[in-house]
Amino acid sequence: MKFPPHWSKGQSGEGFAWGWSHDSVAEAQKHANERAARVAAVLKSGKRPSHSDSYYPDRPFREQVLQEIKNTDGNPQVIVSRNAFGCEVLNAASALFADVDLPPVKAPGLISRLLGAKPAVPGQPSPDEAKVLASAEAWTQSHPGWAWRVYRTAGGLRLLATHATFNPQDPIVSEVFKFLKVDPLYHKLCLAQNCFRARLTPKPWRVGIKTRPPEWPFQAPEQNQFEQWQKAYREAGNSFATCALVQVIGASAVHPSLQTLVSLHDEACRLNSGLKLA
Repeated sequence: MKFPPHWSKGQSGEGFAWGWSHDSVAEAQKHANERAARVAAVLKSGKRPSHSDSYYPDRPFREQVLQEIKNTDGNPQVIVSRNAFGCEVLNAASALFADVDLPPVKAPGLISRLLGAKPAVPGQPSPDEAKVLASAEAWTQSHPGWAWRVYRTAGGLRLLATHATFNPQDPIVSEVFKFLKVDPLYHKLCLAQNCFRARLTPKPWRVGIKTRPPEWPFQAPEQNQFEQWQKAYREAGNSFATCALVQVIGASAVHPSLQTLVSLHDEACRLNSGLKLA
């Protein structure tokens, strides 16, 4: 996992860029200045710099680390960070999370109802969810020993393989992601950052928070702004959950190396709260 602790912002003419380092702020500043100079050169040439600050970067995350769990070798196995939108995110070195986005469930129109269509039953899988669940079942049947915990999120389904640990670079990860139709950009993120990710707290705009928090790392005035933003976000988020357990496919026992992670994930996501998903 790639979470350098030192970040600095550099400027060269009209060029701005962030730099990072695992060793020192000074090294991060040097890196930032070099990157800013490259951006300035691109701007001077009349071109536009590439949009490298997308949600799926090909470089380390500039996210504040909130919690870290290490394995017996002292290597990070789980890192909880805060993303640019203010959400807390679980980053797992070896727990295979697979997110599948699904279209919103729409109530049938008048003509559809006249033809016999029925509205979705609350808490029951939609037709699109049922297809993903069937795919997970099919994968498990053709790959004995596999097991999944399947969660419903506000935007689709989240699957967590609970029978074993995985390296994001493993060929089987690419294979199962393709089979389940996981977002290719999410797969790209896993490969680039060498970890799997799962959001733990609601998306701010889904709980009525329209603003974004200040960029991390914070300067002194921004720290106070962030604390005020975070207070409002947490108060608004108290009425929502992040996911709900839909089904367990395969053996219900969780691999010993994943038990702490599953407990952390389920508790942070308010799994058994019955609250609306956000």
